[in-house]
Amino acid sequence: MSRSEFPCEDWNSLTQSPLMSSVLQERLQHLTRRSLFSNAAAGLGAAALASMPGMGRAADSQPVSLDTPPAGAPQGGVPGQPGLPHHEPAAKRAIYLFMSGAPSQMDMWDHKPQMADWFDKDLPESIRQGQRLTTMTSGQSRFPIAPSIYDFSPHGANGTMASELIPHMAKKVDEIALVKSMYTEAINHDPAITYICTGNQLPGKASLGSWLSYGLGTENEDLPAFLVMTASWTGRKQAQALYNRLWGSGYLPSKYQGVALRSAGDPVLYLSNPDGIDSGVRRRMLDTLAELNRNTLDRWHDPETEARIAQYEMAFKMQTSVPELTDLSDEPQHVLDLYGPDVTNPGTFANCCLMARRMAERGVRFTQIFHRGWDQHGSLPKDLPNQCKDTDQPSAGLLTDLKQRGLLDDTLVVWGGEFGRTIYCQGALSKTNYGRDHHPKCFSIWMAGAGIKKGVVHGETDEFSYNIVRDGVHIRDLNATILNQMGIDHERFTYPFQGLDQRLTGVEEARVVRELLA
Repeated sequence: MSRSEFPCEDWNSLTQSPLMSSVLQERLQHLTRRSLFSNAAAGLGAAALASMPGMGRAADSQPVSLDTPPAGAPQGGVPGQPGLPHHEPAAKRAIYLFMSGAPSQMDMWDHKPQMADWFDKDLPESIRQGQRLTTMTSGQSRFPIAPSIYDFSPHGANGTMASELIPHMAKKVDEIALVKSMYTEAINHDPAITYICTGNQLPGKASLGSWLSYGLGTENEDLPAFLVMTASWTGRKQAQALYNRLWGSGYLPSKYQGVALRSAGDPVLYLSNPDGIDSGVRRRMLDTLAELNRNTLDRWHDPETEARIAQYEMAFKMQTSVPELTDLSDEPQHVLDLYGPDVTNPGTFANCCLMARRMAERGVRFTQIFHRGWDQHGSLPKDLPNQCKDTDQPSAGLLTDLKQRGLLDDTLVVWGGEFGRTIYCQGALSKTNYGRDHHPKCFSIWMAGAGIKKGVVHGETDEFSYNIVRDGVHIRDLNATILNQMGIDHERFTYPFQGLDQRLTGVEEARVVRELLA
């Protein structure tokens, strides 16, 4: 009930009655410290707003219900936050192909033919400009240039240059927007991947997928809004660890964290019932547990209790929806062939890409595939071709499959890593072998579908692929652009935590890269 629903004298008599007094006392006893301060702050803010000229009448004449789903919310799904999306979205869903370890841009997308004449010559100080190095190469006495040993050729209407390592994606250059001018401040893997996935180098922030799940909800109430897969790889076996904070919800309620699918055993942990427990028994157990949790929620009003109830219900629904999702027996051979020979091997990147398409069909809001092993500090000519073989055909096959089903028009696909690699060699250099260190000053990514321009190349690096000379794109800009395509204004998309209105893009400048938008 609210003050506006009662005449003045009725409201005063009601609140002063013994019944209402006991109700208020009971309510205050059950408030958590967090909810007490949150509600108090909201009340003070509302009072201050109402005291401004004309604001009280405007608020009374335009009531807002927190239970009202956002405009255009899909039927049968779970709505997101009121007022979202902010504008008409180009994308209903997104698939992020994350190459963990940092692909070498000058061996795949950023063609630098002039470097052939620089073999084993030192990187000029005028190019390095005192920029910091990792401890893996800072002790080297020299920084010899290692030109790419791979052939490049022009493709598509605009003659976009692509390496022989990626023949399938080379045929897709007219359907993607290639960005050669990405950059970041992070120079080591863990802070860099945490930065691009959560908007901050320090752990504890909410991931991109969790933000989208929180803000937009899901189109399918029987599957999580945010699903994650970690693919197997055939390149360098020593790979950086992946922590679940990369798909965690941080300060957002835990029901918005990503759900990881496994390639062996149950696709989701504890999906199967224990021996002696059938679906009916589990349903009764969950009903009883839900009742206990609701009693706790009514008493303490802790949103995490509400999240726990929702997660138990989702787990029960996934007992049916996930096995159906992961069963590829209904996929025709011509579709399997798009993704390559590894597509039926659980856990491969090809298998994960086909799964991502199936998730897109079923209304999963955000799917992220992590492919490890891209950290070629040495023996790059041995390991990089294997990494590209893992991912090239499946990535192109995913675009083809989405397009022929009419899904690419409203599915955003992003491919990239956390930073790039150096043009100079780490360790011993020969004509046929070299390694590359971390390089945050420039790297390449691509985007496709959902309102992204086709066939464009954005940004340019210097002849050493070391510095950006035109149209730099920070990782904050990339996240702002992804949110924009999903119908979200990154500056208005906030969540209160620790006295701040938190944003995925943080407090520093970020912009939507409109040059990439159709």
